[in-house]
Amino acid sequence: MVAATPPKGNSPSERNIGSRVSIRLHDPEGGFRDVLGTLETLTSVRKKDGSLAPFDPALIALWKVVPTK
Repeated sequence: MVAATPPKGNSPSERNIGSRVSIRLHDPEGGFRDVLGTLETLTSVRKKDGSLAPFDPALIALWKVVPTK
């Protein structure tokens, strides 16, 4: 069984704000969900449709900065 708590340091920092990111989150009901967009704050991503997707940094499984189009 995989722990729901990610290792320390496994979340974006303030220097990543404004970057395009892909964040994979542990889903509390099982599995994962992905959020892709521009990191607006340390707890939210602006998706391409303009909506703001808040997330809990404690649920981050993986994340990375992705190249812009």
